[in-house]
Amino acid sequence: MTEPLTQSPAQSPAQPSAEPEAGPPARPRRARAALHRVRNRLRSLPPWSPLAAGVLAGGLLGAGYGLLTTPQYTATGYVVAVPTDKSDPATALGFAQAYGRVATQLAVLGDAQMWADVPVARLKESVRTATSPDAPMVSVTATSADPEEAADMANAVARALTRHAAASVDDTHVELRQFARATKPTEASSASAAVTGLVGASAGGLLGGLALLARPRRAPADGAGATAAVPGPASAAGVRGQL
Repeated sequence: MTEPLTQSPAQSPAQPSAEPEAGPPARPRRARAALHRVRNRLRSLPPWSPLAAGVLAGGLLGAGYGLLTTPQYTATGYVVAVPTDKSDPATALGFAQAYGRVATQLAVLGDAQMWADVPVARLKESVRTATSPDAPMVSVTATSADPEEAADMANAVARALTRHAAASVDDTHVELRQFARATKPTEASSASAAVTGLVGASAGGLLGGLALLARPRRAPADGAGATAAVPGPASAAGVRGQL
């Protein structure tokens, strides 16, 4: 006798196992948490903190600039225009103005470079002249990182200018004489680290004050900003009814 064959229930096809959903990476979460902590610390700072930070940062930057910048020295010499017997002081004053304008031209600087022992381009960059509307005098100023070189450049340009004026004295009837030689400066003419630090602190304080004004105001505490409700004006009909 044969045993009845029992059929096992049809097995359903294997279902794919559900994988757990991957959460957000840990690194972005840490970055957001760090950013949140930074925001909380910034909010906890006193209101005047941008002003103090601006003054401190500006002072440090200004002092660093003053320390890293090479000090500059300035020397000044003077030449004066003198009229001859065939001229007058007014003519000498006019020629002094003209000589002040041509002192930095190539013709004069080309002769001055022999005595200053520097290139013409350096003289043109470092030498400045000035004249007075009341006196027939020309000032020749030179600036350099070497104080002795500054004096040499000023004296060389003044000497070259007087030589050019002497070559045309028969036509202009005005002589150009050296009034005062440029001497070696003992102190730098550029700003010191203390001065640049004060300037930087002032600029930083100004920017910090602007940032303080532009800073959003904090929300008032609960009930602190609440205002009392003011009833509106009653109508005339309502007043007569109450009476």
